Amino acid sequence: MKPTYLTEKSIAEFISRALAEDIGDGDHSSLASIPADAQNQARLLVKGEGILAGVELATYIFRTVDPDLQVEVLLQDGASVAFGDIALTVKGRAQSILTAERLVLNCMQRMSGIATYTHYLSRLIEGTNATLLDTRKTTPNFRMMEKWAVVIGGGRNHRFGLYDMVMLKDNHVDYAGGIKEAIEATRRYLKDKGKELQIEVETRTLEEVREAIETGGIQRVLLDNMSPDMMREAVRMVGGRYETEASGGITEETIAEVARTGVDYISVGALTHSTKSMDLSLKAYK
Repeated sequence: MKPTYLTEKSIAEFISRALAEDIGDGDHSSLASIPADAQNQARLLVKGEGILAGVELATYIFRTVDPDLQVEVLLQDGASVAFGDIALTVKGRAQSILTAERLVLNCMQRMSGIATYTHYLSRLIEGTNATLLDTRKTTPNFRMMEKWAVVIGGGRNHRFGLYDMVMLKDNHVDYAGGIKEAIEATRRYLKDKGKELQIEVETRTLEEVREAIETGGIQRVLLDNMSPDMMREAVRMVGGRYETEASGGITEETIAEVARTGVDYISVGALTHSTKSMDLSLKAYK
């Protein structure tokens, strides 16, 4: 099931903005060199290994550019792929295929890279109770697709933006005057505004964990840049009263040990901010 932020409207608006950025007043290379009535076909070729993502989005893009383009999907989102695989074929007006080509590839390459790395890290924490989360460390105007790729790769989305969950990070806590002050001010704000949002508070020390527990009125305690031993003690202190999340400097070398501390969630910004794209290409064939 697709995440709730993926609606027909949201996808259509993204594609419209992206095509406007790329096409401007016309794809003059294709308009100039290819006859308007020329028909052709192309294959989307995989030139790497990993988890494929963005196939469904690609079909939206092709059909937005030209509703008459015929897309045959051969490999679905989430499929394990290897060099030489064919993800899909597209047939129709040659000009339309070429106009859609770069946006399709840009999206699918980036999304497949994210899905691949998400799948890899998820495998490293199998057998534990920890769930892998993404963050807001995303590319402006491409967050929706990057978070979609995380889901395709087997991870889960953290909050989508600043509006759908309260996350009191270190700067909020410091500016507010402390853990207790930040939580209590937030609870008053939410009550005054009539909003029902979950509250997560970031902690940097076991004393801050203790203060968050004693203050209460939250849903999750974030354990930031703590050693595994500190995390383990923090989880023991929380004792299941609130969810726990580990974050900060977590790598593929350390994530399994972090998961074994008993945390409920592990958030990794590198899923979306430092992932290598998968090599894909769209090639004409007869």
